[in-house]
Amino acid sequence: IMASIKERSVTTEEMGMFWRELEHSWWWYRAPIETQAMMIEAFDEVMNDFQAVEDCKVWLLKQKQTQDWKTTKATADAVYSLLLRGSDLLASDALVEVSLGGQEIQPEDVETGTGFYEQKYLGGEINAEQGKITLTKIDDGVAWGAIHWQYLEDMSKVTPYEGTPLKLTKQLHVKKNTDKGPTLVPVDGPVEVGDELVVRVVLRTDRDMEYVHLKDYRGSGTEPVNVLSRYRFQDGLGYYESTRDTASHFFIDYLPKGVYVFEYSTRVQLRGQYQSGVASIQCMYAPEFNSHSESLPIEVK
Repeated sequence: IMASIKERSVTTEEMGMFWRELEHSWWWYRAPIETQAMMIEAFDEVMNDFQAVEDCKVWLLKQKQTQDWKTTKATADAVYSLLLRGSDLLASDALVEVSLGGQEIQPEDVETGTGFYEQKYLGGEINAEQGKITLTKIDDGVAWGAIHWQYLEDMSKVTPYEGTPLKLTKQLHVKKNTDKGPTLVPVDGPVEVGDELVVRVVLRTDRDMEYVHLKDYRGSGTEPVNVLSRYRFQDGLGYYESTRDTASHFFIDYLPKGVYVFEYSTRVQLRGQYQSGVASIQCMYAPEFNSHSESLPIEVK
């Protein structure tokens, strides 16, 4: 039986070992965290398969990275399986080695338990070589983190970012009335004042996430058609849409993996040349999961 169960599993370097049937479902009898904890125990006691146990533990930890373990029972089962099966995750308190531009950082005043410490650099100490960052984990186990690099750039030079599981694509269409009814025509040249400009944002994610915020900037010469904030449900995804002065916001409680399309209409008000602005997204539960689209040029005559 265990051999058959293992053959039906899916194993990836990023997510570990899991089963498609365990992924999120609204049915009451679906208990993915408790079931995964049971599988860890089964691979340990029945098959004595150390590698399978470690791979299953990776999936369990990755679920806590972008969402929460749903119940106290699930949390208790997860902690039990993580600490009492396979390798001892608490055996080592070694920190991840960090080097900037070839210069290794020496941790000081490390916080007990969390391993938190900080290193500050003044303006004159910062140089371009520090953009070459190397992280080294010297002991066994799972570790992940994120690096945030903030700087100012011309909006027209911003390119789409695809370094995280979240990927955004922004498109502009003009809604035109034809004999066949309203038709969306991709913007490939100048538009006119009064045109209805439909903004389409395509979101792709390869894993489930919770508490996601999508923010889409509008062009400076356009005004939103819909100004009422409301809760919406489309294509199996529920979210709250809020229209503000400079951007439209989409607040998503739970984002299952898949492809989703967000659309809203704006009206062209002013002539000139300007940018549409970028669409950005971030998981509030795991801020390292973020991304943004490119900004599209708009020419109005």
